[in-house]
Amino acid sequence: MELSNKSEYALLALLELATRYSSGESLQIRQIAVLQDIPNRYLEQLLATLRRSGLIKSIRGAKGGYVLARDPRNITLLEAFTCMEGLDATPVINTDTATLETQVIQEIWVEARQAANAVLQKYTLQDLCERRDIHRQKELMYYI
Repeated sequence: MELSNKSEYALLALLELATRYSSGESLQIRQIAVLQDIPNRYLEQLLATLRRSGLIKSIRGAKGGYVLARDPRNITLLEAFTCMEGLDATPVINTDTATLETQVIQEIWVEARQAANAVLQKYTLQDLCERRDIHRQKELMYYI
């Protein structure tokens, strides 16, 4: 399993919005794009998908932009990933025509997917923010 650019960029955008959630500050597309080095056009599409799924809200006006729709403690990484990638990328194999080996491989793949989903369900956007802050502190300590 691999993290697609689409999901990675969406998580980076959500991380920026989560950082500003408590202040209520909105971010415009170009600000997020610069902060996370994401192409503007691509980010527009990702944010539209996140907005349609209810993870973020758009605010109109001169000071408009995007904000999280809910507290970052209540948005799991699985929600964000599922929003970008769809519900389930596991292929369905017809057991009537599949070989025994193919069925065994499929069983293991399903188990791996369930384990990955359990980990993603366990972490929230707030957890990402906290981990980033811990890593930043470590970097600062290293340079002192």
